[in-house]
Amino acid sequence: MPSFLALRASLGAALIAAAAVVGAFPATALAQAASEPAAAAPAVEPPAAATPAPAAPAESAVSEEAVDNPYGLKALWGQGDFVAKGTLIIMLIMSMGSWYIIFTKVFEQHSMLKSAATGAETFWKASSAKAGLSALDEGSAMRYIAEAGLRANDHHEGTMVESIDKHTWIGMSIDRATGSVQSRLTNGMAFLATVGSTAPFVGLFGTVWGIYNALVKIGISGQASIDKVAGPVGEALIMTAIGLAVAVPAVMGYNWLIRRNKAVMDRVKAFAGDLHNVLIAGKR
Repeated sequence: MPSFLALRASLGAALIAAAAVVGAFPATALAQAASEPAAAAPAVEPPAAATPAPAAPAESAVSEEAVDNPYGLKALWGQGDFVAKGTLIIMLIMSMGSWYIIFTKVFEQHSMLKSAATGAETFWKASSAKAGLSALDEGSAMRYIAEAGLRANDHHEGTMVESIDKHTWIGMSIDRATGSVQSRLTNGMAFLATVGSTAPFVGLFGTVWGIYNALVKIGISGQASIDKVAGPVGEALIMTAIGLAVAVPAVMGYNWLIRRNKAVMDRVKAFAGDLHNVLIAGKR
């Protein structure tokens, strides 16, 4: 009996302890379940203030204003002294003379080549040199040589040149006429050569003189900033550019005309040689 009571008391104590443990477990589980979502949930950031959209730039009316260049050719002429203006005038004369010679020589060479191609062909088809003379253009180089040869042939006898052999006399007359044609072709070529070789140095002289005056003005003013130096010096350098612009066409024109002169003179000398042989053979 006492053992039964003791067993009963121990079972009751065990049941009470189990009931206490079971009652405490749900509360702990609920507390943990409540704390986990709070820890897992991210912190909600406050909404950022909306950035205002940039206002569209207002279309401003662009007004273009013409600004005169204070260091151009106009200023170079207006502010230059008599040396600068004289240099510009000299280079202008050089340029105008060069272009005049180039155009006139091209026209003259074209006329001579045309006369050699058409008139000379008709000349050789005539029955005699005098008959073929009318086929040559008046004032042409071929007609001038033919007239010189015929004149030498007709006036050989009865004069002091009769002592000279007729063959030699006609040859000398035709050679002199051919030389006159060649001299006429080379007229003006020396001017082109002079312009081509001296125009750059004339422009360089104008540049040196302009830089000298610019540095004197800068030294007097006492201001050596870039706007005070670059403008006058750049203005003076225009002289060198003008000198090159004058020299390059003169040099190129000279070389081109020399080559064309050689082609013309080859035609002229061939005609003169044939005419000499015809006159010596007695076909007058």
